[in-house]
Amino acid sequence: MAKFELKLPQMGESVAEATLTAWLKEVGDAIEMDEAVFEIATDKVDSEVPSEVEGVLLEKLFEIDDVIKVGQTVAVIEMEGGSDVADIADSEQKEEITEVLPQEASVLEENVANVQELVGSATQSIADTTRFYSPLVKNIAREEGITREELDAIEGTGKEGRVTKNDILAYVNKDKPEITPVSKPPVTMVKETEPAIKQTTVRSEPHQVTRVQSNGEDELIPMTRMGKLIAHHMIESISTSAHVQSFIEVDVTNVVAWRNKVKDEFQKSEGEKLTFTPIFMEAVAKALKKYPMVNISVEGDTVIRKKNINIGMAAALPDGNLIVPVIKNADQLNLVGMAKVVNDLANRARNNALKPDEIKDGTYTVTNVGSFGSVFGTPIINQPQVAILALGAIRKMPAVIETEEGDFIGIRSKMFLSHSYDHRVVNGALGGMFVKTVADYLEAWDVDREI
Repeated sequence: MAKFELKLPQMGESVAEATLTAWLKEVGDAIEMDEAVFEIATDKVDSEVPSEVEGVLLEKLFEIDDVIKVGQTVAVIEMEGGSDVADIADSEQKEEITEVLPQEASVLEENVANVQELVGSATQSIADTTRFYSPLVKNIAREEGITREELDAIEGTGKEGRVTKNDILAYVNKDKPEITPVSKPPVTMVKETEPAIKQTTVRSEPHQVTRVQSNGEDELIPMTRMGKLIAHHMIESISTSAHVQSFIEVDVTNVVAWRNKVKDEFQKSEGEKLTFTPIFMEAVAKALKKYPMVNISVEGDTVIRKKNINIGMAAALPDGNLIVPVIKNADQLNLVGMAKVVNDLANRARNNALKPDEIKDGTYTVTNVGSFGSVFGTPIINQPQVAILALGAIRKMPAVIETEEGDFIGIRSKMFLSHSYDHRVVNGALGGMFVKTVADYLEAWDVDREI
């Protein structure tokens, strides 16, 4: 019987390790090729890892909450026939090196083992302590205000005494001394006014950690891993950026009429549904090209102007959380290409099939609050970006229509655009002109445009 080592695959060029969150197979279970064996989580995305071979799960080398480096063997699968090999390509390469340079190969293996041991020791530290904590445990500790001393005192039930998720959650639910956060003075924002654009400001308040008491009748629902990450990012964004909003109403009657006219032909010719999203994305990409100082990020006292226009598209997941796949080089796509990319990313987001590289490197974000019936919203900036646009619901409204023969009342399709931006680097004039440009582009839509 041959043995195959199932390793943690590369999850993206910036991902070096992942946390094992669940085993989908037990020792002795039959495994088909491409069938998922375990689940992992990175700081970017959750994913399932499938088997490359068909066989029976012989051994599990890691436990839940263990941190695994890319390339490490996670499970051993027993296959029918053949010889005992972990990885044929690796074995052939090793045999070739040993055959040609046996002494050098032996020294090399010893050096690699020493380096791996040193790296392993280095990763098993947190700040000035030598005890290992998984990213999940460290995130919970940070969110719950648990000090390093408290964390070191927790008795772990995991492998080699490691603190697991259950260990730290059990500790959190125990009574422990209240931690009084250090108050910071509020940041007072200056309110500016732009013609025809409503603008509000948001005061950044210090995050207060308050312990909530519950009785026996309350239902305790632990936050999901993604929910905790989202909560952390939202608090971090509010404490980092000076949020200010501008709102503008847009007449999208021409856009609605054009889409209704061509959507059936579009689906027949392209095999894709034509939603409003790619139309809005095209308008945003054009506005970002016109105003590149919105397509920036901030690092300390330095502004980084991004060369590429990569638009993040907030997508709702079945569990209620959000994920933001990124449309890379959005300004280089025509409407057909934009529609295909939007549909593909949205479908794979709902099926939890996005790759880590597809949710990184965004330079601007668009979120569609109108899909839930909201007229407008005040979205929180997706760090390290400096602005985000919320699309409100499209509604039929009575409106004054100006013509050469005079003004009259008619029914028009209208929506609100809500632009949140970082007032540290984007002033009211720039933030207002940007969203006005998006509106102007949509209102000037050509109803005779060819697909």
